Amino acid sequence: MSGTPATVLVIEDELPIRRFLRPAVEAAGWRLIEADAGERGILEASQSRPDAIILDLGLPDIDGIDVIRRVREWSTVPIVILSARGQEQDKVAALDAGADDYIQKPFGVGELMARVRVALRHAANRAQPSTEPTIVAGDITIDLVRRRVTRQGQEVHLTPIEYKLLMVLAGHAGLVLTHRQLLKEVWGPGHAEESHYLRIFVRQLRHKLEGNPAQPRHILTEVGVGYRFVVEP
Repeated sequence: MSGTPATVLVIEDELPIRRFLRPAVEAAGWRLIEADAGERGILEASQSRPDAIILDLGLPDIDGIDVIRRVREWSTVPIVILSARGQEQDKVAALDAGADDYIQKPFGVGELMARVRVALRHAANRAQPSTEPTIVAGDITIDLVRRRVTRQGQEVHLTPIEYKLLMVLAGHAGLVLTHRQLLKEVWGPGHAEESHYLRIFVRQLRHKLEGNPAQPRHILTEVGVGYRFVVEP
């Protein structure tokens, strides 16, 4: 995307919301494509190959979850959900289907644009690996080559599971990862329902890495959904 404006596809049936988003998307320097229904959005995604998709779940023809699944059959494009559905099961279903993030209506346009920027950065990093294999989050430094983690310059000893969990979270910095996604990535598909493992190891990571584990700055809880790793709180 270097030197070329990112293309953002908005799949949303409410015209006032699309009109509301236009100036924000354009002010960010991105090119906007619009679709007012799911099938049309899938077609636009296949033809225009956008860099990111903002997707409503309540579409007039097909459900937004089906849009996610169908796009994920052939594309890893970042998908940010913008929906009035606020139930935890709706968020989990969308993220498990392959969405990268979820914002509930009514929403702040500034937060939405920030979430899209994070998704775009993550996609760019995935496509083009960093030449400096370190992740820095506040006073935490993760050396990916040496598999070494330090906080305030002091090495932090992590168990293999703790390190793997941290790598998955930090590798998707800024994005929500569901309990199921994390369990499958770290422990394997056979443990996808055993969320007590996750709570225990997240608590251990916070005690080792956060200045105040009770008020974490980097390993944040998305209540009922999962966790988000924040590089710059």
